[in-house]
This record gives sequence, structure tokens and C-alpha cells, in this order.
Amino acid sequence: MPHLTVEYSANLDGRADLDRLCAALLETLLDTGLFEIGAVRVRALRAEHYAIADRLPDNAFVDLNLRIGQGRSAEEKKRTGEALFATATALLAPLLATPHFALSLEIREIDAELSWKKNAIHPRLRGQ
Repeated sequence: MPHLTVEYSANLDGRADLDRLCAALLETLLDTGLFEIGAVRVRALRAEHYAIADRLPDNAFVDLNLRIGQGRSAEEKKRTGEALFATATALLAPLLATPHFALSLEIREIDAELSWKKNAIHPRLRGQ
């Protein structure tokens, strides 16, 4: 783990490069040095149905939700959040320059006792 979900309003199609955003966010997570490459997932989910603020058609959003396993300090989590938010802010700057865009990020820590997973990617990347 970490798993980063990028939820975005459908009206960003053609206005934001979500593939580029996902790739840049993955690199940002790896650059922290806190996460093993085989554990990182970044995915974008398009919100087809939404209502934003005063419902103007130009209103749009990107919401970043990072789920991570336990074991990182508060400072490490804060540093990770700041790095992710800086990356997203830079790539979405044209949208942030308009009065119709909202960007948010939240980090959630997963309770290890309530999380199950199997990962066949780890052995391959670890050379096992």
C-alpha cells in the first residue's frame, strides 16, 4: 500500500490530462522513499454524476484520497501529503486559475487488522 484514488468530475474530460496526473502522482509517492514500488497504485475514477457549489456547468473538482498502511510518522504523512498536493497543484494550475475548480487531498491510515491483500507483483520486483 499506498493506494491513491483520483476522483474527478466528468466535465474535466479534455480539460485535464488524467494519465499524466496519475503518472506524476505515482512518481511523487515513490520519490518519498516511504513506499515499495510493487505496492503503489494510482487510479482515476470519473464521477459521471455530481453537483458542485452553485451548479455552474464549468464547476469541476479533483479529489485525491490516499490510503496507506500503518507505520509512518505524522511528519512522513504530512511530507507525503504536501508533495502530492504540490504535484497536483502544478499539473492542474490552469484549472486552479479559474473560479470554477476545487482540489482536495486526504490521507487515511488503514488498520492492518482489517486489511487483507495478496500481491504477486512484489516477488517479481524483489527478484524472488
